[in-house]
Amino acid sequence: MEEKSTIKKGETVPDIILKDQNEQEIKFSKYKGKKILLSFHPLAWTAVCAKQMKSLEDNRERLAETNTIAFGISVDSVPSKKAWAKELGVEQTQLLADFWKHGGFAKELGLFLEDRGISQRANVILDENGHVEFVKVYPISELPDIEEIIKVLKSMKNE
Repeated sequence: MEEKSTIKKGETVPDIILKDQNEQEIKFSKYKGKKILLSFHPLAWTAVCAKQMKSLEDNRERLAETNTIAFGISVDSVPSKKAWAKELGVEQTQLLADFWKHGGFAKELGLFLEDRGISQRANVILDENGHVEFVKVYPISELPDIEEIIKVLKSMKNE
């Protein structure tokens, strides 16, 4: 079964507040002037999700070179995200908790799997003005290719 999102290129994402693993509140409108990578993963403490988040951390400088901030997002709670980030050695990348209302942000973007209670695995790139530039949904078992994402980011004109 191929999963899809309802968020499309050119749209804007809702400007809701999510907390990261350190309980810092994140509001995407605060990052105007930067590209944002929203990297959705189904659940913390799973193998492919761990590789996906470590890839964001390992490529943080390369992403910064494209004027991009990456956020990892799942339905897990802040305490779970904090323990998981420590376990993975993720120190710089912010892992956001889309916990309450459960999967609310993923639902807004059409990336929530109601029957499973998790988000899809997806990457959403916002341009410097907060508009969706790129959306890709991956099979749950597939690790997103960070090289593809960096290529897309490099191809985007800075505004």
